[in-house]
Amino acid sequence: MNTTITIAVTVNGEGRQLDGGSTVLDLVAMTTGRELGPDGRPADGGRLGVAVALNSEVVPRARWAATPLAAGDAVELVTAMQGG
Repeated sequence: MNTTITIAVTVNGEGRQLDGGSTVLDLVAMTTGRELGPDGRPADGGRLGVAVALNSEVVPRARWAATPLAAGDAVELVTAMQGG
């Protein structure tokens, strides 16, 4: 029997189901649709323009891969926008 464990988290106010063991890095990669290196930088060398808060605490990009998500976590993904 192959059972996948999932966890329920809130991302930008909306409920999401993620695989158990997911990290902040995994969530950012899934949300942006971009491949990220272990340092949180895009594999294509471009800019990402994303900041992350986990349970109201900012998570530095260098810690994304080492920050696991748990059931009930509240994540805010903020993207940089340009405009005038």
